Formats: sequence, structure tokens, C-alpha cells
Amino acid sequence: MNASTTPPSGSGAHGSSPFGTAPAGAPADAAAASAAAPAPSPTAPKAPGVTGPATFRRTARLILQQGWPVLVGQWAGMAFGVLDTAMTGHASPTALAAMALAVSIYITVFVGLMGVLHALIPIIAQHFGAGRLDRIGHTWGQGVWLALGLSALGATAMMFPDVWLSMSGDVSPEVREQVSGYLMMLAIALPAGLVFRTVYALNTAVSRPKVVMMINLLGVGLKFIFNWIFIYGNLGAPDMGAVGAGLSTALVYWISLGISAVILVRDPFYRRFSMRIGRPDWKALGELLHLGVPMGASYLIEVTSFTFMALLVAREGVFATGGHQIMSNLAAVCFMMPMALGVATGALTAQAIGAGDYPRARRIGATGLRLAMTGAVLTVLVMLVGRQAIVGAYTNDPKVAMVALGLLNLLTLFHLADALQCMTAYLLRAYKVAVIPMCIQAGALWGIGLTGGWYLAFGPGAGSLAGIVDRFMPGATPGAGSMWLMAAFSMLISGSLLQVWYQRIVRKLAVQTAG
Repeated sequence: MNASTTPPSGSGAHGSSPFGTAPAGAPADAAAASAAAPAPSPTAPKAPGVTGPATFRRTARLILQQGWPVLVGQWAGMAFGVLDTAMTGHASPTALAAMALAVSIYITVFVGLMGVLHALIPIIAQHFGAGRLDRIGHTWGQGVWLALGLSALGATAMMFPDVWLSMSGDVSPEVREQVSGYLMMLAIALPAGLVFRTVYALNTAVSRPKVVMMINLLGVGLKFIFNWIFIYGNLGAPDMGAVGAGLSTALVYWISLGISAVILVRDPFYRRFSMRIGRPDWKALGELLHLGVPMGASYLIEVTSFTFMALLVAREGVFATGGHQIMSNLAAVCFMMPMALGVATGALTAQAIGAGDYPRARRIGATGLRLAMTGAVLTVLVMLVGRQAIVGAYTNDPKVAMVALGLLNLLTLFHLADALQCMTAYLLRAYKVAVIPMCIQAGALWGIGLTGGWYLAFGPGAGSLAGIVDRFMPGATPGAGSMWLMAAFSMLISGSLLQVWYQRIVRKLAVQTAG
């Protein structure tokens, strides 16, 4: 992933409306990939991504058609954070500080729980590709139960802000009060936010991402209006500061969930899936957790590795921190493209796997990887050509700009490695392979990137990379430069190992199906 996560950015109702085994001797991961439930239905309609000739042009078009709404949805998710930051910043410094602390807590909780729910995407996509349409509604309903259970855990974690704030040193009582109020509002928002992620997963899996995109875009407009009312105390509302930003988020989340519930009930497209929540099915919930827990852990590994990186770089002062933040934000912006393509490619690949068409799944994966790497190269070229203007848009301070420009020399390596890791991780999830990727990412990002970065930047080996930083990243501080060097190296190691594992899975399945 990257230094910034947007939740994200992706219901239900009540009652009956929406409000297989691997061959003997197969390796463990190949077994997981091929044990996708019952065999494909020979009569049920197939998903659009698993019919017709699988030419590169047609496959690329399918991926792009599904990927661009995901990208727009991610932009909408980022807009939430921008609106909160800009609008609370104009309210008071206390409100801005409270929001920054509270959001960092919320993101840590939300991203991990969201990752667990994203196990719905490959599971539902395989059902869709196989034509097991009645299983889609059942699986989604179990996802709703899981979302509600995770909401209880997440809300409980956010009800004790003093535990989190103990890691932030001396925080003023005024800031603590607003942090508590903001997190209280987000605890109210959390069930709606997580259940809405099941709607996101459902629509992504069945190649309907525009539904969630439109809801997210509407949410941005509502977020601006509610922020204006509750942060500043307009239209007779109290002046709530950061707490008002949290309240507006809760309102938008619940409204978005209500809209999605209406769509699931009214839109004839979803009737074929027999959408229902039903009773908890412990076997289905176990399948979701078996895949979702390591997926959620992978999300947390990526987020926390960059969170702690920022805390370490802060030791070098405000200029290094500012330059690091610019680099982090640009890496996050760059990451959106391969992430959107990864989500789309993973869903289409899972549909082909569900249909039992492993050669097509392999071709879809190869096409997605080519698109992601090509897009990454183009993105980096734009960033490097316009680097002076881009950094100038972030800061007028020459010292901060100097650090940022030095770090940007590493963007090419970092983003290409990030794109490779991102796409490969989504492809492995399409095959329901998540434990080994989690272990690879933990070893690379936490072990090599974070721990190795600390050792060479601020630990016993501090200064070891100073020569490389001075030569290839002039202007960057030694600590920040060393941390980013190790982060890029760890990302390259992670992406390469994930790609090796992915190719192993693909080859094993090719041998099995040929036999």
C-alpha cells in the first residue's frame, strides 16, 4: 500500500430482503485456490468477464471499465479527509490537532476491519463467475453479520481514547476532549461504514463498481454541507469543531447505507442473487474469517509500517517531517491507480476461477499486471517532469521543498515496486491465498523496511547510508533518506516474492487442470 490510506473508500435490511476440494497431493495454496465451493453451474448465466475471446484488448478494456469507477471512489474517499482537514483548520488549531489525532486512531481501526470484510470480493466473484447466483446473497448476508460483529470490536477500541493518546505524549485537556467526542461520533458511524463495505465488495465482485462510486460522490457533497453546519455552527447548530466533523461523517455513512439498501431492494439486477441476511452461518463466517483475517492483517502491516516511519522521521525536525509528508502524500496519490486496477483485475480473475477457466484467469492477471506497470511508469514520468511545480504547490518553505525534492528522486523505484506488490497481492487474493502474502509483507515491510530503516537511520547503524543519500537524494536528510531507501527496498522484496509465489500457484493449477 502506501503512506496514506483512505477508508479507502466501500447494507442491508431485514428478513428475506437485503436490509470443492483440491486434488490429492496439491500444494496447500493451490488447494485453497481450487477449493472454491461447488462446481460451476452448467446452466446459470456467466459473468461478463468470463465469456467471449480473452484477447489482450478485450481483457484490458474490461479491467479499465471496472477500474476507473474504483479510482474515482478512492478520490472521493480522499476528499473526506481533505474536507475535514481544511475545514477544521479554519475552525481552530485545537480542532485541527484533535482531528489529526482522532483520524489516525480511526484509520488504524477501520482499515484492519475493512480488510477482513474485503474477503467478500474473491468469494462472491468466484460464485458469480461460476453462476452460483443464489450463494451470492447468502454470502453477502453473512458479510453483514461479520461487519456488525467487527463494528462492536472497533467501537470498543475507540471508546478508550486515553489508551491511544498515551503514545502521543502530553496532550492538552481541550484536545483530549475533542478527540473523545470525535471518536464517539465515529464509533456511531462505524457500523454503517463497515456494512457499506459489504455493498462495495458485492458490487466490485459482480462488476458493478459505478453504484458505489455514485454513492461516494454524493457523500462528498453531503460531507461538505454537514461539515459547514456542524463544524462552524451554522443554521442554528452548535459550534462543534472536530466533533462536528465526526458527526457529519456519521450522518453521511448512515445516509449512504440507506441509499445502498434502497438500491439493493429496488434494482432488479440484484434479485437474481436472492439477497438476504438470514441467520448466522458459522461455516460461511469461518470461510470469511479464514481469508479475511490475514487480508486485514496485511492492510494493517502496510499502514502501520508507514505510520511508524513518520514517527521516526519526526526526530529530524519539522523540515524533514514536512518533506517526508509531501513524499508520502505523492506516493499515496500514485498508489491509487495500481490499487484500482488491482481491485478490478482481482475481481475478474476470481470470476474466471469460479467458472473453472484457469487459463483465462492467468491471462487476466497478466493483462492487469501489464496495465499496472505501464500506468506506474507513466505516473512516475509525470511526477518527475512536474516535480518542481508539484512540490511548490505543497509548500513555500525552501528547506521543506529541498527535502521533498531529494526524496522524490526515489519515487521511481518506490512506486514501481509498490505497483508490483499491490497488483500481485490482489491476484493472490483472487485465488483465496492470503496467509503466505501476509507473512511475506510482514517480513519485508516490518522486518526490512521499518526495522532495517530504523537501524540504518537512527539506530546503531545510523549514517551507513548517508553516502547513498547524498549521491542519489541530494537535499534529503540522512534519516528520512535512509528510511525511504529501506522502504523502497522492502517494497521491491515484497513485490518480487509475492510475484514468485503467484507464479508458483498459477503453474501448479495449470498442471492440475491439464492432468
